Amino acid sequence: MKKEYHKLVRDRIPEIIRKSGNECEFVILAEAEYRQALLQKLIEEAREAADADEENLVAELADLYEVIDAVMASFGISGDRLLVEQIKRREARGGFTQKIMLLRTF
Repeated sequence: MKKEYHKLVRDRIPEIIRKSGNECEFVILAEAEYRQALLQKLIEEAREAADADEENLVAELADLYEVIDAVMASFGISGDRLLVEQIKRREARGGFTQKIMLLRTF
């Protein structure tokens, strides 16, 4: 049965599909298309992590990390640069440890 996806998938997915006895069609994206697909994948994986139950949360967060790593590599962002920015933003705006939910401003 034919099913349409048109989404970025992990590198071994075509191999896994074939090993399961099915066939697939895919293309290799140019860098600009790849970057756009990665940003869409970031949203997809964030939604899956947000919707995950406690049992599946770690796996979904791992998927999200994988996409973040790919985005960083594609845009040439080092882990050190990201960490410096994270620390800078935490110092300026705080983290999330106090569990504050803003209700409204006046």
